[in-house]
Parts: sequence; structure tokens; C-alpha cells
Amino acid sequence: MLKPSEAQDRADALISQAKKAGADAADTIYVCDASTQVSMRLGNLEDVERSEGEEIGLRVFVGKRSATVSSSDMDPAILSALVGRALDMAKEAPEDQYAGLAPEALIMKSDPHPIDGDDDADPSPEILREMALKAEDAARAVEGVTNSEGGGASAGRSIVALATSHGFSGAYSTSGYSISASVIAGQGDGMERDYAYHSARHFEDLDAAETIGKKAGERAVSRLNPIEFKSGAMPVVYDPRVSNSLLGHFIGAISGSSIARKTSFLLDALDTQVFDSAINIIDCPHRKRGLRSKAFDGEGLPTAKTRLIDNGRLTQWIMESASARQLGLQPTGHASRGVGGSPGVGVTNLHMAAGSLTKAELIQDIKHGVYITELIGMGVNGVTGDYSRGAGGFLITDGEIGAPVSEITIAGNLKDMFASLVPADDLDYRYAINAPTLRTDSMTVAGG
Repeated sequence: MLKPSEAQDRADALISQAKKAGADAADTIYVCDASTQVSMRLGNLEDVERSEGEEIGLRVFVGKRSATVSSSDMDPAILSALVGRALDMAKEAPEDQYAGLAPEALIMKSDPHPIDGDDDADPSPEILREMALKAEDAARAVEGVTNSEGGGASAGRSIVALATSHGFSGAYSTSGYSISASVIAGQGDGMERDYAYHSARHFEDLDAAETIGKKAGERAVSRLNPIEFKSGAMPVVYDPRVSNSLLGHFIGAISGSSIARKTSFLLDALDTQVFDSAINIIDCPHRKRGLRSKAFDGEGLPTAKTRLIDNGRLTQWIMESASARQLGLQPTGHASRGVGGSPGVGVTNLHMAAGSLTKAELIQDIKHGVYITELIGMGVNGVTGDYSRGAGGFLITDGEIGAPVSEITIAGNLKDMFASLVPADDLDYRYAINAPTLRTDSMTVAGG
């Protein structure tokens, strides 16, 4: 695998070729990945997979016309032909008045902020095999577990380089490791499945395989013998495994493209109270060892800590340059892109700040409600905010989490849900997007 500096040289060279060939402007992104994955099932080695690949994407502009091409072949002759093809395509493309690189005055000019995203560890397939085996063994050892879908462990490294024709050039590398287990409890028609996993940038930060396995087994067993219950309007409490999905809907609603197209249920919400005044939602791109930490965005703009919700108030949209121009605003450093197509937007290490109540205090006054640990399907209307998802979890009765429930439907409107959310104090940074246990009293639940 190339070093970041070598990847940066490769991106710079392609930009130079594009400029010499006649492009008015250009940007290029180079991505190189290598990973090893090991899977165990019922104590036996099921699969060892090693994958390596590299791709480079080039976007060229001829006036207000643009085209994007990509290649996984780094042969100089192939790349030279790639430049010519991109220019030919761009000349035939329709004009787009909002197309173009990020404003030159905003591109990152200082040294990148250190994110400590690569530990340079390289665990062998034998070590990964042992981790996967330990995870599965621990899960199968839980009383009530009757079968296994397997344990897995992986290790990988990625290098990303970005260059633009108006002066930006940067690269970074990240490592990534994961451990998982998925098992089945019960027999016949009463079988239930669940899983556990953990991902980390540094190998030393990964949860113990036995911890992951035990959690997977206990989760599967806890779902056995689901009961029927009375449907109706009731409090719904989201476990941290699924509460972060609500932040995903929020981010989709404040993306510049959604606002520019007028397809967001938060279209008129800027600088208004969207959540309770106790809630803050923050994007932290420079968190050390964060799963999505990065010093610059997909257009070469510097990233920065951003308080998207400040005491319940929506402070800004998240925008790449094209949607920012359409809205008459400035890009916000949230551009995200792959080797194909134009940049979109995305967040890095997003979280909702913890509240002041423990989980027990959050649910202690609930007479009849549900505690959700699983969501199924994607029944969310981004234009209206209407929300309807299949779900599973546990009944809450008189302030206590009790018997499992499955095949239920939870429904509401995201505007009402956001306004009524109450966070617990159990925020844990385990995912790219994190939220504590969340309660909302504005939903209807239909039993299975």
C-alpha cells in the first residue's frame, strides 16, 4: 500500500495532467483500501478474505460544464486516456450554474489537524481467527443459545488523497478493526436472533472478543418468548443501539441539497427551536481516534467542530459548494465524496450530548410503553417527517423493562418526536453517530 505522501503525489499528478489538457478546473480523489476478514462458525473456520484495491476519480470543469470519470488501473497510459475522456464528456454535458470547485479563499491552507486515526498495527490472520473464535465461543456459552451465525474479526487500512486545481493537496491514512458475533436462541418457531459488534480505529481500543460474544448471546436469549400487548399512544424509549438513527434523519433533513430542492420537513426551521432547549447536537471531526475523523472535507475545506443544535435551536444547514451556491450561502466543510460523481454532504463524529437523567429515571414514570432495541425497514418520509418503522424490544410496565415484544410498528412525525425527545446520561462513543437512550412521548405503537 502507498504511503499518504505517495497517494498525494498521485492525485497531484492527475490534476497537473488535467490542467495541461485544457480543463478550466479539476479535482481528484484517490482511495486505497486493504483489509483482512476472518469468519468462524460453530467453532470452525468458515472464511478468510483478503481484499486490496485502489481507485482514482477525476472531475473536470469546462466552463460550467463538468464530468467525472474514475479508474482502478493506475497505468500512466490509462490515466492519460482518462483525462481526455473526462474533457470530452464535460464538453457535451449540460451547463450547471452552481457547478465548480469550493471557493479558493476557503480551502485549507494550514497543516492538517492531527486525528490519530492510524495505529500502524497489522494483526495477523491467526490473531483475527482467535478473536473471532473467542467471540463465538462466548456467545454460544450463554445458556439458551442454540445455534450460531458466526463470529468475525477484521483489520484494515485506508489511504485517501485529495487535490484540486486551485491549490489544495492533502492526504491521510486510517486503520480500522472490528469484532462481531451473531447467534440464535430457542427452538423451532420460537427462535430469536441477535448480535453484538464493536469497531475502533486503534486495535488496542477494541472491546474484548469475549465481551462482544457474551453480549450477543445475552441479547438473543433476552428476546425469547415475546408477548402481545395493548396498542395505542404511549412513550417510546430508544436504546443507544438505535437512538442514533434519529440523528441520521435529522442530518438528512438539514443537508443543503434537501433544502435547495425544498424536500425537507425542516425547510423553514433554521434558527428556530427544533428540539427541547436542553438538547445539543455536535459534529466533532477532530476527535482523536474517531471513526470518521478527518482534517479536511471532500472539497479541501478545513473541518471544524460544529454545534448544529444549540440548546434546541437549529444553527445551520450542512452544505457542499454546489448547494451553498444555490442557497446563496457558504459551504460548511461537510462535503463528502467517493471516486464517482459530485460531492454530497455528510457528518463526521456526530453526537447528541448526554442528558441529566439516568436510564432508570428516564423510564420510572412510564406505566405502559416500549423500549426499542431493533428497527426494521425505512418508512420515513423526508418531506413531511412522517415516521413509521417496524421494531422490536421490550415492554415497559410501571417503570420497569420487562418482557420482549416483536413485530411491532412505531409511528409518529419527526417534528413532534424531535420536540419531545429527552436524553438519558448514558452517552457512549461507540459508533460514528452516537446518542444516549432517548425517550419520546409523541408516538403510536401497534402490537404484533
